[in-house]
Amino acid sequence: MDIEGAGGAITGGLVAGVVEKPSGKAGEDHHGVCSDCGAEVSGNFCSNCGQSTHSHRTLLHLGEELLHGVMHFDGRIWRTLPLLAFNPGRLTREWVQGRRTRYVSPLAIFLFTLFVMFFALSFAPQKAPADILPDQIAGQRVAVAEVQKNLDQLKAENATDPGPITARALEVAEQVVARERAKLAQLERELREGRPDGLRPGSWQASLKDMAAGDADKTEAAGHEAKTEGHGLGATVVKKLQNPDLALYKLQQTLYKFAFLLVPLSIPFVALLFLWKRGFTLYDHGVFVLYSLTFMAMLLMVMVVAASLSQTLGAIVITVGMLAVPTHMFAQLKGAYGLRVFSALWRTLLLMVFCTVVVALFVTAIVYLGLGH
Repeated sequence: MDIEGAGGAITGGLVAGVVEKPSGKAGEDHHGVCSDCGAEVSGNFCSNCGQSTHSHRTLLHLGEELLHGVMHFDGRIWRTLPLLAFNPGRLTREWVQGRRTRYVSPLAIFLFTLFVMFFALSFAPQKAPADILPDQIAGQRVAVAEVQKNLDQLKAENATDPGPITARALEVAEQVVARERAKLAQLERELREGRPDGLRPGSWQASLKDMAAGDADKTEAAGHEAKTEGHGLGATVVKKLQNPDLALYKLQQTLYKFAFLLVPLSIPFVALLFLWKRGFTLYDHGVFVLYSLTFMAMLLMVMVVAASLSQTLGAIVITVGMLAVPTHMFAQLKGAYGLRVFSALWRTLLLMVFCTVVVALFVTAIVYLGLGH
């Protein structure tokens, strides 16, 4: 079990509970004196300091508070989720316009969904990778046969018409054949004996490590030893990738900790879509971004779960999910900002381009923060 993932989900839920504003409950009206500030109270909360008039001291109530803090287990979540999925424009518009007590706040639901997503993904079943090493060996044998054929042709040309150019080409071709044969011998040895580093032959970890090691060798051969020693982001990343599992773990932890960066990165791009329209503030765009990212995170969880259960089901759900992304953006833009169909359509297309830019910036930041130092 991923204890960090479980702790992150609980922490995210509690943080989301903290940022939520208290809302009263329908029922009996409480009168008396506030146990905190001593003011007269009439209702569920003190009008002076805001403390709840419900002051329970039971273990059962402590568990109830934990359940609410982690899961937001109240009526607001069931009113928020359907609108978030099927009418996001109305949800965004009503929150911006001040009708908020019936819904979970955009920041709270974003934080909670974010941490639950990483918690769920950490427990997703991992399928064993296919054994691709025999296919790699077969492909390498074809490559060896092709370069050997080229070498034989050069030898025949050099025998009939020797010259310095042909001799140089022959030397290069012999080096290529030797290198390809060495690769084939290494793959066949890994198939028989395994890898000395313990990685599974043919796995993505082994391929990534070999690629990183090859890049490091090329850099050193080019005379840039200083870069391979860590003087530069590219060289540092290559060095980290030579331990693929550790590199992946660092990237996952960095992604988990800095996923909130998607919000400040996205808000300016959404603001650009309405630069010449008055009446909209950065707060409005922030609410739009938070609800939109929440839906995308939930959609990602559904696609991952479906793909884990069945390959066919996963293909269907992923296809539908990819179509749902622009559809959801269009509906949220149109409803939240009161746009006409054409106005919402071109903004949706431009927003998808902006999303690509934001994702590229975010991935660059994650790689730098996770592997660049």
